[in-house]
Amino acid sequence: MIIGLTGKNGSGKGEVANFLKDRGFQYYSLSDALRDEAQKRNQEITRDLLVALGNELREKEGPGCLAERIFMKLDPEKNYIIDSIRHPSEVQVFRRRNDFKLLRIYAPERLRFERLRQRGREHDPKVWEDFLALEAKEAKSGVKTDQQLDQAIAMADLQIDNNGPLKELHEKIKHVLVQLSQSAPRPSWDEYFMNIAKVTALRSNCMKRKVAAVIVKDKRIISTGYNGTPRGVTNCNEGGCPRCAAIDASGKDLGECLCSHGEENSIVQAAYHGVSVKGATLYTTFSPCLMCTKMIINAGLSEVVYQANYPLLDLSLKLLQQAGVTVRKITAP
Repeated sequence: MIIGLTGKNGSGKGEVANFLKDRGFQYYSLSDALRDEAQKRNQEITRDLLVALGNELREKEGPGCLAERIFMKLDPEKNYIIDSIRHPSEVQVFRRRNDFKLLRIYAPERLRFERLRQRGREHDPKVWEDFLALEAKEAKSGVKTDQQLDQAIAMADLQIDNNGPLKELHEKIKHVLVQLSQSAPRPSWDEYFMNIAKVTALRSNCMKRKVAAVIVKDKRIISTGYNGTPRGVTNCNEGGCPRCAAIDASGKDLGECLCSHGEENSIVQAAYHGVSVKGATLYTTFSPCLMCTKMIINAGLSEVVYQANYPLLDLSLKLLQQAGVTVRKITAP
């Protein structure tokens, strides 16, 4: 899960970030990249300088450049809190992940001004007029690559009103976390098993094409297999298969290929360990060839789910359908 934070000065973004950090969220702030840049230039870090640096970098590298630097660091298995999102292009960068949500933290102007006065940072505005001037400066600009906070705020998925005590804010954050967890995207079973098949294919040593199959029963994997030379034979990519080593055109001399197919290996692997595949589903990255089709039928598999078409698709499909095996093609996850 990735939660992005946006909002006006003094709204409470820092409090939300601290709360989530204490709950295991990894923290990044887009302004950290600006602080690093300021330190490289030996410049005193002020709010005005960070705004100016942000505008400068967006002009040179594109409006989403700060977000891109953070995005490359994100691990799909971890939860993140991303602070200081101030431009719509930054939001668009993070939306490439379907588990990203932008959270707006809101508080009225007068309350936010009082908070800034109480925290007493050196460069925070001390009088109301300076506060309003800062608000206007950071809200929008006629230059598209400049900070566009109002536009970023308008893209928020959820809003938390932070106009009460800290305990109330924490309860609201908890509620949002539950809400986001319940709506978090999960892969379908087809996506889940096909993705595992695609990872399994990476183990293939075949020089021509990497293919793999996963056999599933009651939503549990009971066997996997990828294409390559038989057990105990020199690997294909080490010269074990003369046909593949010749690097001839696709489809030529298939009868002379020594590599076992992914579907074949998944069925044989189950037999090797004494595991029945009767009634199971086979997920394969390519539709089965004629030989694998006959093995699928005789092994008692009930369904074949594939992603890409093998050249001999039509004959295999007709045979599978005649034998009563369900066949489905799914798009790439």
